[in-house]
Amino acid sequence: MFDKQLRAASQSISELLTSMGLPSPETIDWNPVPFKGEWGFGTAALFQVAAAEARRGKPTHVPARAHEIGEQLAPSLTPPAGFQRVEVERGYVNLYVDSGVYAQTVLDAILTQKGDFGRGAPQPDKVMVEFAQPNTHHSFHIGHARNALLGECLARILDFAGFETVRASYPGDLGLGVIQCLWCYGRFHLGQEPEGVLERGQWLADVYAEAHRMLTASDPETAEAAAQREAYEAEVREIYHKWDQGDPEVRELWRRTRQWSLDELEAILSLLDIHIDVYFFESEVEEPAKAIVNTLIDEDIADDERPDGPVIVRIDEKLGLTKEKFRTAVVLRSDGTTLYLTKDLALAKIKFEAYDVERSIYVVDVRQSLHFQQAFKILELMGFPQASKCYHLPYGFVTLPEGAMSSRKGNVVLFMDVVDEAFRRVRNIIAEKNPELSESDRERVAREVGLGALAYSMLSVDNTRDMVFEWERALDFNGQAAPYIQYAHVRASSIIRRAGNLPEPTSPHHALESTEVGLLDRLSRFPAEVGRAAEEYKPLTIANFAFELARDFTSFYQNCPVLQAPTEVRDFRLCLTEATRQTLSNCLHLLVMQAPDVM
Repeated sequence: MFDKQLRAASQSISELLTSMGLPSPETIDWNPVPFKGEWGFGTAALFQVAAAEARRGKPTHVPARAHEIGEQLAPSLTPPAGFQRVEVERGYVNLYVDSGVYAQTVLDAILTQKGDFGRGAPQPDKVMVEFAQPNTHHSFHIGHARNALLGECLARILDFAGFETVRASYPGDLGLGVIQCLWCYGRFHLGQEPEGVLERGQWLADVYAEAHRMLTASDPETAEAAAQREAYEAEVREIYHKWDQGDPEVRELWRRTRQWSLDELEAILSLLDIHIDVYFFESEVEEPAKAIVNTLIDEDIADDERPDGPVIVRIDEKLGLTKEKFRTAVVLRSDGTTLYLTKDLALAKIKFEAYDVERSIYVVDVRQSLHFQQAFKILELMGFPQASKCYHLPYGFVTLPEGAMSSRKGNVVLFMDVVDEAFRRVRNIIAEKNPELSESDRERVAREVGLGALAYSMLSVDNTRDMVFEWERALDFNGQAAPYIQYAHVRASSIIRRAGNLPEPTSPHHALESTEVGLLDRLSRFPAEVGRAAEEYKPLTIANFAFELARDFTSFYQNCPVLQAPTEVRDFRLCLTEATRQTLSNCLHLLVMQAPDVM
C-alpha cells in the first residue's frame, strides 16, 4: 500500500549514500515500526553499509558507524509524499505517516481491491506443485488429506503471490502391492465391486488389505498354511510377469481397477475444491527412467557395477565433498529394474522440458527427505539449472488418539468417515447455537465448517511435525481453530447486513481505540504475509495470520460499538469491519476453506 513511497525513499537513500562515497545496499527493506501514536516504517540499511565497510577491511564498530552515517545523512533526508516526517534513530531510518492517512490508505486498498487484496505482482517463474498422490488400489485416508490440503494451500498462496502455478499429481500405480490387489480381486472378488464411486474405492482398499493378510506369514504358521501362502505367492508372481509382458487381460484389469481409485480421488478432491491440472503416473516413467540411467552412465555421473552390482551415483564424490552428506544413491538395480529415485529424475526432466517449469515443489512425507536431497543433487550434476529451485515440502504423520494407521493392515481411518463425522458434529453444535437456522442453511454450514475444521487442523500445525487429530480442538469455537475464524467472518458479515449501505472509506475523526489500531495494523500486514508464505513455502504463516486477524477483530467487536456509534465513528468502523471481512475471506480461500455468512 505504501510501496511506491517506500521505493522512492529507498532510491533517495541510495543516491545520498553514493554521493557520500559509501556503498549502497542492493536492496533496502522496510518493516513496520511499533505504533506509538502514529504508524511508521523503518530500515536497518545503514547497518548494512557499516557492515560492508567492515568487510572491506576498515576498522569499524558496526552500530556506532551506522549511527554516525545516520547523523551525516539526516539533514538531507525528506519524507516521501504522504509521510509527515523522517527520523534517524541510533542508525535506523524511520518514516512516519499520519494516522488518518494511514488508516484511510489501508481501508481504500482493501475495499477497492476486494478479493485481490494481498495479491502480488506477476512473477517470472512458473511453479509446479506436486501433491495429492496416494497410491492407487488404496483408499483416501486422513493422512492423505494432510498432503492434499498442504499442497493445495501452497498452490493457492503461490498463485496469489503472482506465480503461474501448475497443480500436479503423481499417483503410485505400480508395484507389488498393486499386483497383489489385482490377484486378490481376480481370484476371489471378480464382479463383486459396489456401484458408488466412493464405496467402490473403499471396497478396493479392503481387497488390498485382504491380499496383504493372505500373503503375510502368520506367527506361528502351520505347514499347511505356509504351503497355501507360497502357492498364492507363485500366482502373484505369475500375474506380475504377465503385467511386465504387457498381457492384455492383466493390463485391462489393472487399468479398470486403477480408474476406480482415480475416480474416488477425483470425487474427494472435488469435495475439497481441489482441481489437479496434470496427472503423471509411475507406470509411465519406467522407460524414461531407464534412459536417464544410460545418460548418467554416458556422462560419467553414474558408475555401472553390473552384473555383480547396481548402477550407482557417488554424489558426495561427484560434488567434491570430503564429508559424507548425500551418500551414494542406487539408480538401477543389478537386475535392470528402476527405483523411485530413478523415476523422480525422469519425471523432473519431463516437468522441466515439457512443462517449462522453473520451480518444482514436492509435497511428500518427511521420511523421503534424503531421497529428494539426492534427486535434486543428481539433477544438478546433470546440468539442470532448475535443480536449485526444486524443493521438498515435508510433512509429518497424522495419527488419532488411538494410534497410527496402516493401509496394508487395514486399520486406516478413511477420510470420508471423518468427513461424515465432522458434518454430524457441526450439525449438532449449530442446532444448539442457532436453532432458528433453516434446515438447508444448517446443512450448508455443516459442510463449510466441517470441511474447514479438517483443513485448518492440518494447516495450523507446522508441516514438519507429526500431528494428532482431535475433534475437540478441530471444532473449538473459542480457540485457534476453523470455527473461531469462520465465526469472525460471520460476525462481520452480520454487521454489514444490518447496516444496509456501506459508506465510502474515510479517515478517522476520533481518537482510535487500541483495538482499532491493532486491527488496522494487522490488516496492513496481509500482503507482506502472503509474500513471506510464498517465499518460505509455508502455509502455516497464513494459518497463523488468519487466527490473529480473527482474534483482533473479536477484541474490536467486544470493545468498539459499530452500529450504535456516532455517525462519523460508525462510518469508519463499518469500513473497518468490511475490510476485516474481506481480508478474512481472502485468508480462508488461501487456506482451502469457505467463508460462511451465517453459523
